[in-house]
Amino acid sequence: MKQSILGVFVLLLFSCSSQESKKADTPTYFNLASYFEGEISRLQKTDPTIAKSVIAAGRTEQLAIKINDWKTELSSFSTADINKASWKGEFTETVIDGNINYTTSNLKIPIKRIEILKANNQIKGIKIFKTTKNYLYTSTDTLLYYPDSLYFIQNLQDITFLGEKRYQVTGKFK
Repeated sequence: MKQSILGVFVLLLFSCSSQESKKADTPTYFNLASYFEGEISRLQKTDPTIAKSVIAAGRTEQLAIKINDWKTELSSFSTADINKASWKGEFTETVIDGNINYTTSNLKIPIKRIEILKANNQIKGIKIFKTTKNYLYTSTDTLLYYPDSLYFIQNLQDITFLGEKRYQVTGKFK
């Protein structure tokens, strides 16, 4: 009798904890990581040719290429997900004409703004703005992604005693 009561108690305990963990795993905001997982999978399959331009240290390089590893190529986008448990409630969501904007004024969170651009309930673009500041440097990133059209990554670093460094990557789908 004691074992069956204990068994029921253990079952109830596990079912409650699994429901709570499912709730904790549910994204509060738009799930960028999941979206870009889908895009990476899609791009690996379609294998588009990209007109890629890289500007760094005052030099520009342009070439038409096939990207072998879309996960690495788009990692700046997928790692900008704001669904971290410690960031819950830190972003303000506004929806205007179907477009979703997330903003935070928390200085400890590097992702300051995300804009999800939609038309006919389809994602037409994603804009991500990041800023990291400390006593050694300030880093500002602008990330733009337009499916099957363009991706853009711009980074500006102002490093104490070394000055500014910047780079820019543009990939245009052909």
